[in-house]
This record gives sequence, structure tokens and C-alpha cells, in this order.
Amino acid sequence: MARNTYLTMKAPEEARELWFSHIAELCPDACTSEEEVPLQNALHRVLSRPVEALRSSPAFHGAAMDGVAVKAENTFTASARRPLSLEIGKDAFWINTGHPLPAGTNAVIKVEDLNLEGEGRFVVTEKAAFPWQHVRKLGEDMVATEIILAPGIEIGAYELGALAAAGVLHPTVFRRPRVAVIPSGSEIVSLDDAKEEDLRAGRVLPEFNSLIFAALVEQAGGVTETRPIVPDDPDAIRAAILAAAESGADLIMMNAGSSAGSHDYTAEVIRSLGELYVHGIAVMPGKPTALGIIRSGERMVPVIGTPGYPVSAIVAVEEFVLPLLALWQKRGLRHKEYLDVVPCNALPSRPGMEERIRVRLGMVGDTCYAVSLPRGAGTVTSLSRADAVIRVPRDCEGLDAGKPVRAELIRSREQVEGALLVIGSHDSTLDVIDSMLRRTHPRFRLTSAHVGSLGGLLALSRGQCHLAGSHLLDEATGEYNRQAIREHLKGTPCLLVHLADREQGFIVLPGNPKNITKFEDLLREDVSFINRQRGSGTRVLLDYELKKRGILPTKVRGYRDEEYTHMNVAAAVLSGRADCALGVRSAAVALGLDFIPVGVEQYDLVAAKTWADDERMQALLEVIRSAEFRETVTAMGGYDASRSGEILWEYDGD
Repeated sequence: MARNTYLTMKAPEEARELWFSHIAELCPDACTSEEEVPLQNALHRVLSRPVEALRSSPAFHGAAMDGVAVKAENTFTASARRPLSLEIGKDAFWINTGHPLPAGTNAVIKVEDLNLEGEGRFVVTEKAAFPWQHVRKLGEDMVATEIILAPGIEIGAYELGALAAAGVLHPTVFRRPRVAVIPSGSEIVSLDDAKEEDLRAGRVLPEFNSLIFAALVEQAGGVTETRPIVPDDPDAIRAAILAAAESGADLIMMNAGSSAGSHDYTAEVIRSLGELYVHGIAVMPGKPTALGIIRSGERMVPVIGTPGYPVSAIVAVEEFVLPLLALWQKRGLRHKEYLDVVPCNALPSRPGMEERIRVRLGMVGDTCYAVSLPRGAGTVTSLSRADAVIRVPRDCEGLDAGKPVRAELIRSREQVEGALLVIGSHDSTLDVIDSMLRRTHPRFRLTSAHVGSLGGLLALSRGQCHLAGSHLLDEATGEYNRQAIREHLKGTPCLLVHLADREQGFIVLPGNPKNITKFEDLLREDVSFINRQRGSGTRVLLDYELKKRGILPTKVRGYRDEEYTHMNVAAAVLSGRADCALGVRSAAVALGLDFIPVGVEQYDLVAAKTWADDERMQALLEVIRSAEFRETVTAMGGYDASRSGEILWEYDGD
């Protein structure tokens, strides 16, 4: 089967304008109908016409204070020298806040400005009242027939109050756009049908893109119908699209099958049913997007074919689906907040393609630093972990480290400012710290980026983070971290804070089928290894142990095959990509693998003294010194957290 090709890739804005213009021409009545909804169901709906108040608010002249209602003109003679006495029930009338004024009155005198006499039959005031003093006049808020809300406004909590006050109990709103989502792929199954053994064997993939789509459409004011999964068959795809159109969908989202593979049929099916206007957009991820309009009887229905990889698919939704739903409902898109950030590392990119890079952020002093997350189109956690998105222009080969760029915030600025940024060696205890920090100190969190121990110390020396995670062994002394701090943090006073002692060892498949027990076994022809990246403490430990035994690294099969975390090397062993990895016991325990210990190492946090008194740092120390943290980490296996939070050394920078 021949593969599809992208002959005319378009920039996202060009593709959007082209598709929208044809939708406006061929589908002029798409989603323009209105409906009345009960006020209690109107939250987040969009008004389709101006709203006129059905009644005035308030509908009467009412008291704005507790006191007595009077005719102001009758009090003009009152003064401190000539107090005025008013008879209750004749010249003055007791009244509570919110109650209507008695006939013939036009002002309220506060209780605080009154004295009683004559056993309460009279009140005395030393201050003259003026007309409409302490009175909410009829129509002060709104007058009947006045327009109080314009079309296109999304009804929020405050708008609900205005509608209720105006007596509009059934506002007229745009009908919510109906979006049909069709997952496709012979290899995918629903979440309910995904069996663990099939997932591990690679026989099936769980389908969850439709869950993300439904949430995004719902947030944008639409209604989603997720239809049954369709196999990679052009006739089945054609039938599914037509069935969705016949069901009344205003928009059809075909997920997967829009790429250039030999079993990707979506684009050609759209073409066969109507018009295909775009196949391929010049953005990464998201390139394999198809945009068209199909005919179903007398109706013309827009169709988008989104890539199968989650991150690519989300870019397609953000670029085309959300703006279309906003256009149909005459509403604005979500307000985007931007922040100038400084990339910690260079961000290379391919010219000719606009790239969206998701990053984590940390505010260090007055500078916000960005650390890129994995950039694969299938890394769905890059969506959930990201704080912001950096856009690399099409005519650019990437962004330089240390040079400020604009980032579009996903998290709020307050969340970014409340984060402690730790760069360096990976350890699962960092995730535990973040979870406990968020729970015990909701304003704060721990943002971690894994670049290895050495990379963390270098980032700390450049002032790009608050903390560095490190477990660098000094071969000469057998001491951890101190010598590395002396070498790389000259001029940067810091604290060496102990986090845990942890077991390092060989991670192997259950039962240790290759019988790997010592470093010499890595030289065997039948053993493949997966390594940690250069600069990581585990890589330093491996090199140290190989050197002690006179083993050349080049003789270890897989030495150059690198991963960035202990969980990633454990996953490589689990998947069969490697027979063995060097890592921490907790990673092996987490994935049900066997572990052969080779030693215990010291994992520490290196904190710049500049931030020692920062309330975020104090909160972190409180967490890692807590009994709950120590118990949780110990239960993970392979850790001794009995000295967690202990200040091992204060380095003055010399």
C-alpha cells in the first residue's frame, strides 16, 4: 500500500482561515440556532441576543440602612443647637435595611444618629436629612426594558445574579455545538477493555484521546458524542463519518488515520465524501492534520482529521476546533497570559516548521527559567506537567540558552511564582516531596527537571534553579557531593541537605533469567545494558566500578544507550529493550522487577544559600524532616531516610 504525502503544508493561521472561510460559505447555518434554558442550567452558556431587564431592580424605593424613614424636607431645621423631635408613626417610621419606604417618605436617618424620648414615642435627631439619603431608589441597579447583558457573553456566577435580579428566568442562548468524536485504529481498545497483559505485550493500545477531546469541547461550550472505535479500513471510516453526520453532528473529529502511513485513510475518505482543503500543517507536533467538509444528504458538515499521538492531536484541537466552537458561539477564546522566560538549555528546532515546546518554569529571583519537557508527540505527561508553551518560529533553527523568549502560560502566574525549581539527578522522592508540599503548603510546589547531577550543579552555579539533586561520588575519597561542589560551585555559597541514602544495583527481569550478579557480567555477549545519561551520578558510579575492575566501557553492549531517569531504565528492562540497568531499588520495586544490590549511595539536595530563608525552602525542609515523609520514602524500598533534612555541610563558596 502506498503512503500518503504532505504536498502543500500550510501554516496554522493560513489553514484555519481557509477552512473557516469554506465553512462560512458552505455551512452558513451551522450551529446558529438558539434555545431558552432555565436559569439554574445557564452557567457557562453563551447569550445569543441582548438581554432586557423584565423588571426594575430594586422595584421600589428601599432603605439602605436601619433607622427611621422620614420626609427629608421636614428635617431641614434640625441641628446640634436645635435638635428636632419626630413622632413615631406620624413624622418618622422605623424601617430595616431592604424594606420599602412608607408612602410620603424619601430619606432614612440611621439608628446611630437618633436618640429616643417620651418612652420611645419620639426620636430626636441633630442632623438634617437630605432627599434620598440612605435610600436605594427604584431602578438604581437596572430599569425595566434596559439592556443589561450583550450577546456573546458567557454566563458566569455574576451574570446569573444579574439575570435573576432582572427577572429573566429563561435566558436565550446559543445551542451548544454538537461534536462527534470518532476514534480509529485497529490496535486501540477502550479503557474498559484494555487488559494489562495485552498492553504489556504491545498487542493493543488504550484509547484516551477521546476523553481529552470531550473535556476540551465541554470547556469550550460544546457537547461531545464519542462514537465507537473504527478499525483501519476506508469503508468502515467512511461509514462512521456518514453516520456521525446523519446523527446531527455540527463537527466531526476523526482521531488518527490522518498521517502518512500506509494504513492512514482519513484524508482520502474526507476527499471522497466532499472536499479536502488541508492535509498537513507546518507545526510540530500536529503536522498530520486534515481539514475538510463532507456532504451528508442536504447538509454540509466540517470534518477534522487529527493525528493519533496525544500531543499532536491536542495541538490540532487548540488550533482549529476551539476557535471554530468560539466562532459559532460568538464568544472569545480563553485569555492567554504570557511571561518572558529564559531557557536553561538550548532548544534546537527544524527550520520550516513552527514548533510548540512545553516547558516547566521556576521563578528564581526576578528571572523565570524554563526547562523543556520531553518533546515526543506521544508524551501525554508533557501536557499534564507543563507550565507553559514556547513557540519556535518556522524560520528559526532553535532558541539559545540564556536568551529571553516569550512563553504562553498554562499555569497561573501565582503557581509559577510558588514553585521551587530543582534541577539535577532524578529520584522518585522528589515526586513525594512535591505531593506533600502541595498538600501541606498549597501555595508551593516542587518543579523538577532531570539533567543529571552535574547538570544540576552547573545550573545552580548559573543561578538557574533553587536546588540541585546530586549523588556525585569522589573516587579519591569515597565521599559524595562535596568535591563536586568545590569544583563547580566556586563563588556560590550553598547548603548540602541530606535527602536519603539509597541502594543502587542491577535491575533485571523477574527471576534474573540472565543470572546477572556482578559488573563483569556486563561483558557477556548475551547481556544488553541500558545506561543513564552523561553527568548523572549513576553514570559516574558505573564508570567508577568499571574502572576499578579494568573494564572498558566500550566493551559493555548498550553503554551508549541512555535514559534520563531511573524509572525509564527500569521500563527499558521491563519492555525487553535491555537485559539489565543500573538504578535504584525503588524503580525495580515499582515495576515488579528483580534487584541485585551493588552498594548504598548518598542522595542530597544542594541549595543556594540565597534561598535558605525563603518561605518555600522552609516549607520544603519542614516536609522532608517530617515523620510522614520518612515513612513514605522508606516504604518505597531501598531507602534510608532517617537523616532526611539534615544540613550536612555549609559551603561558603571558597
